[in-house]
Amino acid sequence: GYLLAFVPRGVLTLDPIEGELHTYRFNKHSIAHHFCGKCGCAPFAEGTGPDGSEMAAVNLRCIEGIDLGAVKIAQIDARSF
Repeated sequence: GYLLAFVPRGVLTLDPIEGELHTYRFNKHSIAHHFCGKCGCAPFAEGTGPDGSEMAAVNLRCIEGIDLGAVKIAQIDARSF
């Protein structure tokens, strides 16, 4: 499952293996959901924030060495948007 952290797109740096990162766009096609073509994990997505700035949603479960127990979690009800 996802555990997302939202950051400005310029903060995210990538080192993907060429040809293994694929993209899917759901519904309105406004968010680019990226996933690994080999294992299917979804490390991040790209889109725009409410103010129009470029944003990235990073799946913290895909980051090595992070202490997920120390992450402060804010519950979001996406149906209310």
